[in-house]
Amino acid sequence: MGIIEIEGMQFYAFHGHYETERVVGNNFEVYLRFEADCTKASISDNLSDTTNYQEVYNLVKKEMQNTSHLLEHVVQRILNSLFENFPEIKNAQVKISKINPPMGGEIEKVSVTLSQKTK
Repeated sequence: MGIIEIEGMQFYAFHGHYETERVVGNNFEVYLRFEADCTKASISDNLSDTTNYQEVYNLVKKEMQNTSHLLEHVVQRILNSLFENFPEIKNAQVKISKINPPMGGEIEKVSVTLSQKTK
Protein backbone atom coordinates (compact mmCIF):
# COMPACT_ATOMS: atom_id res chain seq x y z
CA MET A 1 0.00 0.00 0.00
CA GLY A 2 1.05 3.54 -0.63
CA ILE A 3 -0.04 6.81 0.90
CA ILE A 4 -0.84 9.74 -1.35
CA GLU A 5 -1.39 13.22 0.08
CA ILE A 6 -2.66 16.35 -1.61
CA GLU A 7 -1.90 19.25 0.67
CA GLY A 8 -2.82 22.92 0.79
CA MET A 9 -5.65 22.98 -1.74
CA GLN A 10 -7.10 26.50 -1.54
CA PHE A 11 -10.71 27.36 -2.38
CA TYR A 12 -13.03 30.30 -1.98
CA ALA A 13 -16.42 28.84 -1.12
CA PHE A 14 -19.73 29.60 0.55
CA HIS A 15 -20.07 27.10 3.39
CA GLY A 16 -21.43 28.10 6.76
CA HIS A 17 -24.28 27.93 9.22
CA TYR A 18 -25.03 31.64 8.98
CA GLU A 19 -26.63 33.10 5.87
CA THR A 20 -23.94 35.78 5.69
CA GLU A 21 -21.28 33.07 5.30
CA ARG A 22 -23.20 31.54 2.43
CA VAL A 23 -23.50 34.94 0.71
CA VAL A 24 -20.09 36.50 1.37
CA GLY A 25 -18.01 33.30 1.34
CA ASN A 26 -14.67 32.53 2.89
CA ASN A 27 -11.27 30.97 2.20
CA PHE A 28 -10.90 27.26 2.83
CA GLU A 29 -7.96 24.87 2.81
CA VAL A 30 -8.33 21.15 2.08
CA TYR A 31 -5.92 18.37 2.97
CA LEU A 32 -6.48 14.89 1.55
CA ARG A 33 -4.69 11.66 2.42
CA PHE A 34 -5.53 8.29 0.96
CA GLU A 35 -4.17 4.76 0.75
CA ALA A 36 -4.01 2.86 -2.49
CA ASP A 37 -1.93 0.09 -4.01
CA CYS A 38 0.97 1.88 -5.71
CA THR A 39 2.96 -1.24 -6.57
CA LYS A 40 2.16 -1.36 -10.28
CA ALA A 41 2.76 2.37 -10.82
CA SER A 42 6.05 2.26 -8.92
CA ILE A 43 7.31 -0.26 -11.47
CA SER A 44 5.62 0.91 -14.69
CA ASP A 45 5.98 4.71 -14.28
CA ASN A 46 2.59 4.91 -16.04
CA LEU A 47 -0.20 7.26 -14.92
CA SER A 48 -2.86 4.71 -15.84
CA ASP A 49 -1.48 2.44 -13.10
CA THR A 50 -2.17 4.87 -10.27
CA THR A 51 -4.78 7.31 -9.00
CA ASN A 52 -4.69 10.46 -11.12
CA TYR A 53 -4.11 13.33 -8.68
CA GLN A 54 -5.57 15.87 -11.12
CA GLU A 55 -8.86 13.95 -11.23
CA VAL A 56 -8.90 13.77 -7.43
CA TYR A 57 -8.30 17.54 -7.21
CA ASN A 58 -11.13 18.19 -9.69
CA LEU A 59 -13.48 16.06 -7.57
CA VAL A 60 -12.57 18.03 -4.44
CA LYS A 61 -13.01 21.32 -6.32
CA LYS A 62 -16.47 20.27 -7.52
CA GLU A 63 -17.60 19.33 -4.00
CA MET A 64 -16.21 22.58 -2.57
CA GLN A 65 -18.38 24.53 -5.03
CA ASN A 66 -21.53 22.85 -3.66
CA THR A 67 -22.59 25.00 -0.68
CA SER A 68 -23.27 23.35 2.68
CA HIS A 69 -24.15 24.58 6.16
CA LEU A 70 -21.54 22.38 7.89
CA LEU A 71 -17.96 21.45 7.09
CA GLU A 72 -18.74 17.93 8.28
CA HIS A 73 -21.20 17.61 5.40
CA VAL A 74 -18.68 18.85 2.82
CA VAL A 75 -16.00 16.46 4.10
CA GLN A 76 -18.38 13.50 3.96
CA ARG A 77 -19.45 14.39 0.41
CA ILE A 78 -15.80 14.45 -0.65
CA LEU A 79 -15.18 11.06 0.97
CA ASN A 80 -18.27 9.57 -0.66
CA SER A 81 -17.23 10.86 -4.08
CA LEU A 82 -13.69 9.56 -3.65
CA PHE A 83 -14.86 6.04 -2.92
CA GLU A 84 -17.47 6.14 -5.72
CA ASN A 85 -15.00 7.34 -8.36
CA PHE A 86 -11.76 5.68 -7.32
CA PRO A 87 -12.32 2.05 -6.28
CA GLU A 88 -8.56 1.59 -5.77
CA ILE A 89 -8.72 3.85 -2.70
CA LYS A 90 -8.85 1.75 0.47
CA ASN A 91 -8.72 4.41 3.22
CA ALA A 92 -9.07 8.16 3.04
CA GLN A 93 -8.89 11.14 5.34
CA VAL A 94 -10.12 14.64 4.47
CA LYS A 95 -9.53 17.79 6.49
CA ILE A 96 -11.20 21.10 5.64
CA SER A 97 -10.17 24.31 7.39
CA LYS A 98 -12.19 27.52 7.30
CA ILE A 99 -9.71 30.39 7.43
CA ASN A 100 -10.54 33.30 9.78
CA PRO A 101 -14.04 32.04 10.67
CA PRO A 102 -16.53 34.71 11.77
CA MET A 103 -16.80 33.62 15.40
CA GLY A 104 -16.48 36.96 17.15
CA GLY A 105 -12.80 36.70 17.95
CA GLU A 106 -9.30 36.33 16.55
CA ILE A 107 -9.23 32.75 15.19
CA GLU A 108 -6.79 31.55 12.54
CA LYS A 109 -8.95 28.67 11.37
CA VAL A 110 -11.38 25.97 12.38
CA SER A 111 -11.04 22.48 10.91
CA VAL A 112 -13.02 19.27 10.53
CA THR A 113 -11.32 15.96 9.75
CA LEU A 114 -13.10 12.72 8.88
CA SER A 115 -11.68 9.33 7.91
CA GLN A 116 -13.30 6.46 6.08
CA LYS A 117 -12.36 2.95 4.94
CA THR A 118 -13.81 0.92 2.12
CA LYS A 119 -16.75 -1.17 3.17
